[in-house]
Amino acid sequence: MKKGFFTIMAAQFFSSLADNALFVAAVELLNSDGAPEWQRAALVPMFALFYVVLAPFVGAFADALPKGKVMFLSNTIKVLGCLLMLFGTHPLLAYAVVGLGAAAYSPAKYGILTELLPPSQLVKANGWIEGLTITSIILGVVLGGQLMGASIAPHLLAFDLPLLDTGIDTPPEAAIATLVTLYVIAAMFNLRIPRTETPLQAISSSPVFLVRDFIDCNSRLWRDKLGQISLATTTLFWGVSGNLRYIVLAWAAVALGYGTTQASSLVGVVAIGTAVGAVLASVKMKLDKATAVIPLGVAMGLLVLGMNFLRDIGPTIPFMILLGGLGGFLVVPMNALLQHRGHNLMGAGRSIAVQNFNEQTCILVLGASYSALTKTGLSAYGAITAFGLFVAGAMCLIGLWHRRNLVKHKVEVERLLDVARSDGGH
Repeated sequence: MKKGFFTIMAAQFFSSLADNALFVAAVELLNSDGAPEWQRAALVPMFALFYVVLAPFVGAFADALPKGKVMFLSNTIKVLGCLLMLFGTHPLLAYAVVGLGAAAYSPAKYGILTELLPPSQLVKANGWIEGLTITSIILGVVLGGQLMGASIAPHLLAFDLPLLDTGIDTPPEAAIATLVTLYVIAAMFNLRIPRTETPLQAISSSPVFLVRDFIDCNSRLWRDKLGQISLATTTLFWGVSGNLRYIVLAWAAVALGYGTTQASSLVGVVAIGTAVGAVLASVKMKLDKATAVIPLGVAMGLLVLGMNFLRDIGPTIPFMILLGGLGGFLVVPMNALLQHRGHNLMGAGRSIAVQNFNEQTCILVLGASYSALTKTGLSAYGAITAFGLFVAGAMCLIGLWHRRNLVKHKVEVERLLDVARSDGGH
C-alpha cells in the first residue's frame, strides 16, 4: 500500500470515531431532555438527509478539488454541527448539519482510493478501510457511552475554562464538547493527504446541469449488469445496518434492561464481528467473485430474527459477532466491485456520490418508516422481525436478478467479469 493510504486511514478513523460517539451522545441528550422515542429514532434519517438532498453536488465537488481538502472542509462542517448541538439548536437539526459534513466527506474518502491505488488492491484497501471504520464504530459507540458514564462524566463536568461559562452542565453535553477534539485531529490528518495525479474535473456553475449529470451517472450505474447488483446489495446493507444501530439500542433496553452506556457497548460487539468479516473478505475474495457472497445476505436477514429469542448476555455476544461477521464479509467485495464499475463509468467522486445517494435514501426511507411506526407503538421486537424478513427477501430477489443477468445478458456479464478479473490481477 502507498504511504498516503495510511494517512487516509488515520483521518477516517478519527472522523468515524467521533461520528459514532456523537450518535450515542445525541441519543442520550434527547433522552435526558425527555424527547419522545420517535425523535431518538429520527436521528438516523436526519443524518442521512443531506446525503440524499446534496447527492448531485457533493460528487462533482469532490472531483473538482483535491480530495484531502474536501475532507478537511467536511470535518469543519461536522465541528459546526457539534457546536450547534451544544449551544441550543435542537439535536435533530444539529445532527443533520453533521450529516451534511459526512455527505461531503464520503465521496472524497472513497474516491481517493481509486485514484491512489490500482484495481488489484481495491478489495484489500476496502477491507482495511471497512475494518478500520468498524473498529472506529466499536470504539466510538463505547466511547460515547463511557464519556457519559459515572466514571468519566463527573471529571469532564468539573473542567472549567477561566472567566468563561460554557453552559455545559450535563454528561451528554460534556461528551459532545470532548468529541470536537477528535474532529480536529481528523482535520489535521486531512491536511497531510497527498495530492494524486488524477486531473481535477471542473464543477459546473449550473445546478440544473449538475442534477442532470447526476441523474445520468445514477442511470448508468443502475444499467450496468454488475454495477446494478453491487449497488442494490450495498444499498440494502447500509440502509438496514444504519437503522439497526439504533434498533439494537432500543432492543437492548427491552430485552436486557440496558441503559445507553451498556447498550452502546453491545452495538460495538456487532461491529467486532463486522470488522473480522471485512478483514477475512479482503484476504479471501477476488474482485470478479464478489457476487458469490449474495447468499450470505439472505442468511444475515434470517439470523436477525434470532434476536427476538435472546434474553441473556451470554449467548447474545457470540450471536452479535456472527451477525456482524456475515455483514462484513458481504459488503467488502460488493463495495469494491461497485467502486470498480463506478470508476470505469464515471469520475470516482461522482460514482461514490451515486452510491451514497442510493444507500442513504434507503436509510432515510427505512428510518423515517421506523420512526413513524414507533410513534404508533411498534415494539423493538416487531422492528427486528420486519427488518430481518425484509433483508432476507430483498437479498433473494437480488440473487434472482443476478442469475437472470447471467442467462439473458451472458456475453455482457462475462465481458465485465473479464475486466474485473484482469484489473484485479494487476
